Amino acid sequence: SKHFPLRAGLLRRVTGRVTGHLKAVDGVSLEIAAGETFGLVGESGCGKSTLGRTTLRLLEPTSGRIVLDGEDISRIQAAALKPRRRLMQMIFQDPYASLNPRRTIEQILLEPLQVHRIGSAIQRRQRVQELLELVGLGSNALQRYPHEFSGGQRQRIGIARALAPRPSFVVADEAVSALDVSVQSQVLNLLSDLQMEMGVAMLFISHDLAVVQHIAHTVGVMYMGQLVEKARSDDLFNAPRHPYTQALINAIPIPVPGRPKIKLRVHGEVPSALKPPAGCAFHPRCPKAMAVCKTQKPVTLNVAENHTVSCHLYDES
Repeated sequence: SKHFPLRAGLLRRVTGRVTGHLKAVDGVSLEIAAGETFGLVGESGCGKSTLGRTTLRLLEPTSGRIVLDGEDISRIQAAALKPRRRLMQMIFQDPYASLNPRRTIEQILLEPLQVHRIGSAIQRRQRVQELLELVGLGSNALQRYPHEFSGGQRQRIGIARALAPRPSFVVADEAVSALDVSVQSQVLNLLSDLQMEMGVAMLFISHDLAVVQHIAHTVGVMYMGQLVEKARSDDLFNAPRHPYTQALINAIPIPVPGRPKIKLRVHGEVPSALKPPAGCAFHPRCPKAMAVCKTQKPVTLNVAENHTVSCHLYDES
């Protein structure tokens, strides 16, 4: 869980009294195996990026545990955390803002190796050349600056930087949303190939369900800071259970004439996270809402093998 305090008073950002909490991530639990991708989908503002940054401890969790390779890293101090940081890296959404414009590509890729003291100076430069070849860029890119590359090339550089210290876990936060469709496919295929080669576990955050279906082994659907459905990719797209998941899949354009669609539409806007509705957070917009949905929060139920959903429709009690 990650809750942000709401403060009041003249100096509310620093010393103001706490009047409440914004529950950006509220009780989300997931597990990612080595060499697999967990796709996280949902509307903007549902807490996807906050969850990704919290798992890397770029944001400190309010409660819960973060277990990396069997070790709980959620409460260890910064000095002890530094050696573990080489095992977890992030690919940022914006390929233009995530690279330092004053540094050459060689300096950008050398930095994580220098910070973690990986190899000698010669070995680091060899590693940088290997990374550039790995992401499809030649050694002639070493002395160039970020502004000399296209968006797709910059994202490849961002991927190379994330893979430089040989991590075991990578968070890809909307890694292809800012790219053209043709470049998206290149970057997605690159991520899949590198994952198979290096055995990296990846949390892939996106609002594009078609992209997630292509790359993810397991998919989780978030709504207002909570995981409402989780299943293997094929199961979730072929048999979605939660009304919100059904509505998201219904919104995907289907280019095959005659293929049936789930006839379910969601109306209204997402409620304010400052004043979430009682009971099920989705009930004000749910076309299948019942009386119990307005008063009781649904529990997480197993509806099939490796398929969980938080919805009163499947609660036999």
